[in-house]
Amino acid sequence: MSKLIISVALIALSANTCAAEERPLSGLNILVLGESHMSISNYLISNLPNELVEKGAKVFSYGACGASAGDWLKTKSVPCSASRVDVGTIRERPSDVATTQPISNLITKHQPNLILLIMGDTMASYDSNTIPKSWVWQTVSALTHEIKAQGMRCVWVGPPWGEDGGKYKKTNARVREFSDYLSTIVAPCTYIDSLSFAKMGEWKTFDGEHFDKWGYESWSKSITNALITPEMLKTLKQ
Repeated sequence: MSKLIISVALIALSANTCAAEERPLSGLNILVLGESHMSISNYLISNLPNELVEKGAKVFSYGACGASAGDWLKTKSVPCSASRVDVGTIRERPSDVATTQPISNLITKHQPNLILLIMGDTMASYDSNTIPKSWVWQTVSALTHEIKAQGMRCVWVGPPWGEDGGKYKKTNARVREFSDYLSTIVAPCTYIDSLSFAKMGEWKTFDGEHFDKWGYESWSKSITNALITPEMLKTLKQ
């Protein structure tokens, strides 16, 4: 009888271990904030929440086209926006009603224990000769200060490679320069370098900045894989 009880206990322990390995993000309520990549169906907002939910997370996603980091401290009109809960319907909002929402309100509403920021391209000022570092520092610091004041853990995902030229004048030289700078100013958020996920030009765009379906699927999987490394999970769940 005792051997049977031990065997059943071992089976249960093994099942729990397998479940933890398959759903390593269980227990995390993630608030995702992003720019245009998270604002339009078939972009990142169509893929990333699915990946995170599959790994066990509860996910609340918001995107606002053209929004800088500090714009998430207030309500600001933007050209387009979208929201999504878990893998539910993507609710896109047209320009006449599209806005950012104050992060403090979203934290109160959804009670997350992790903030995931997908921001970079909007602030890189691809159409300017230089990065406006003072302004970037101010807008990033304003958001990270609020996140810290709210007692939230956070992860900041930097911009990925694009293709030189195109509508937004994005260049890979500038995105490398900007990512390197951004990584030094997002503390206390942990920085994820999207440039490490693919070779330059590997993910194809249709306008120099926004990816095709395969590119967004690849970026989503790469972000999720970065979040479930043992080192990252230790940070997120400590």
